[in-house]
Amino acid sequence: MIIPNRGECFVLIHEARPLIHIVAHSIQVCRVALLIADGHLARASDIRRSLVQAGALLHDITKTRSITTGERHAESGGEYLAERGYPEVGEIVRQHVQLDDFRKAGPVTEAEIVNYADKRVIHDRISPLAARMAYIVERYGRTPKLRERLERIWQETAAIEEKLFQPLPFGPSEVASRLPDAGRRKEMEAYEQTILAY
Repeated sequence: MIIPNRGECFVLIHEARPLIHIVAHSIQVCRVALLIADGHLARASDIRRSLVQAGALLHDITKTRSITTGERHAESGGEYLAERGYPEVGEIVRQHVQLDDFRKAGPVTEAEIVNYADKRVIHDRISPLAARMAYIVERYGRTPKLRERLERIWQETAAIEEKLFQPLPFGPSEVASRLPDAGRRKEMEAYEQTILAY
């Protein structure tokens, strides 16, 4: 399995020519995902931290172009990464909107962490699930069928949240306080430095 490191992810993002607010969103999603992954790793989990990091940073790799093409960015992002030699990361990206198979019992997966982390970030700000859900329904729930699909996804997300946090020493409401804003700015600077050197 080949997993791109943080710098390689930054280059892949840059090559996809994203809008800068999508980069900022992805960086914040990564910070949330790694906080959760590290909490599980402290309890002897089999989570692959590098896969969580790459999946979170790259989850919106085709989001900018999807605005024009109308493609489903989770699916096209998964294909995009698989074509570039990162099929395992592509699988995480493909499932960041909706998981293929969620089970309340069993080990936590990298896909669950990235899927959940994405649903905790509005633009580049960490938010409660309810606020993110309201934002998504308002923005994307254009038809009754879409609103129904979104409701199913959010019911699943609530179950994912319960599974992810049950063994952790902190709860969902503490995520933002554990991730000071200075860290987000530092990551954006690291992205900018990487692409300047590219």
